[in-house]
Amino acid sequence: MLVRLKIRRYQPETSEEPYYQSFQVDVPEKATVLDSLLEVRDYLDGTLNLRASCRSAICGSCGMRINGVSRLACKTLVVDVAPRGGEITIEPLANLPVIKDLVADMDPFWRKWREVTPWLVTDGEEEKPVREHLMSNKLAIYLTQFAGCIACGVCYSACPIVAIDDEYIGPAAMAKALRYSYDPRDHGKRQRLARLAEEQGLWRCHTIFSCAEQCPKRVNPTEAIQQLKKMVILARLGLAR
Repeated sequence: MLVRLKIRRYQPETSEEPYYQSFQVDVPEKATVLDSLLEVRDYLDGTLNLRASCRSAICGSCGMRINGVSRLACKTLVVDVAPRGGEITIEPLANLPVIKDLVADMDPFWRKWREVTPWLVTDGEEEKPVREHLMSNKLAIYLTQFAGCIACGVCYSACPIVAIDDEYIGPAAMAKALRYSYDPRDHGKRQRLARLAEEQGLWRCHTIFSCAEQCPKRVNPTEAIQQLKKMVILARLGLAR
């Protein structure tokens, strides 16, 4: 299957401005966009820079924009985005600085991720529990989707609010915040909600659902944000459990 890849290039050593370069490759019908990019890098232009690792939609390394939509390249079949061959436009993730070619600088994403303490927080004084902390089966199933986030940055790239406010904490961090705030072992909910209730937190979300629509793991950050808003309101009314 012949396909033309129109790749956004940025080589800071040789050019101050990004530019587009096209490559034609012949790939199997079931090839992924990542397969096609590796074909270019391995056989046509060894200077092409991209991130990839597991090739199984687990590591989250190969997030990029494909025909204007944020996706994982390893999970996107060429035939799905160019069913009759033709051209596929490939660009780095949006809303992040670009280091080189398709490699985005994830530092802003990780900085905001860490701000919500996406891990279990203990109170420091709790004695060793006599028995395990219990979680209802219903809650465990509900939280499974948020635990499935692989931090690929696709939702961050898709978010139109991040595009206009680079201090907005973003959907991925808030989805992970909900996962831990509902965990019965966690003692960090109060400080987590305080951070999320700030100006660039929960209330900046416009409920557009771009993050949920483009997430490759079917996580729904918009749902998480609505639940976190509810938690903040109940806490302010003194009704939080």
